[in-house]
Amino acid sequence: MSKFFTVLTVAAAFVMVALNLWGPGGYSTWAKMTASTGFIALAVSLGAHRRTYGRIMLAGLFLSWWGDWFLTGGGDTRFLLGLVSFLSAHVMYCVAFGVHGIRRSWTLAAVPPVAALTGGVLWWLTPYVGADMTWPVRAYTAVISIMVILAFGAKGAGGPWAIPVGAVLFYFSDISVSSGQFVKPDFPNYVWGLPFYFIGQVFLAWSTKDATGGPNVKKAPDAAK
Repeated sequence: MSKFFTVLTVAAAFVMVALNLWGPGGYSTWAKMTASTGFIALAVSLGAHRRTYGRIMLAGLFLSWWGDWFLTGGGDTRFLLGLVSFLSAHVMYCVAFGVHGIRRSWTLAAVPPVAALTGGVLWWLTPYVGADMTWPVRAYTAVISIMVILAFGAKGAGGPWAIPVGAVLFYFSDISVSSGQFVKPDFPNYVWGLPFYFIGQVFLAWSTKDATGGPNVKKAPDAAK
């Protein structure tokens, strides 16, 4: 069933992109929520609920589901609710990576490139963001940056590559959403942003596979240093 839910999630994401471009608008919501439900079902099929790491990741996936739901509508209120939902999801992912184990050397190595990229993104977005959304956007970008940094730390502590790959894809998908909300470019960023997001969630869901057996925390020799 895991492969089925993987294919379902990714296929529904691309169907959503196609419907947004050429199809009846209302049906894209069904495709989006099908994809969102798919990555939750994927994590459950992999046994995420059987260990602490998997349960925390599953909580993050559920919060992402709600974020997807809120962003099916327009307006600043629903966008803010979606922002809070995804912010909470990223916090859950950070906690999960901490539970898994973090290798300090990998974490520190990830700080400069992630900080530089985030600084560039904020410099680009700030002129388009209203005063009422400035601090929520800054707080959100800080949390997703920490999430990516900790994802590499978890990889260094013995985690699968699915963790940093999923985190990075999620990070760039958030840039796509912010661009669409504030910058409003002529080219629809969701063409690449939505696939990045859902494929990223699939990778994060697959990272819970190890939660079905063996110790929950994997530590490299210097994981606690």
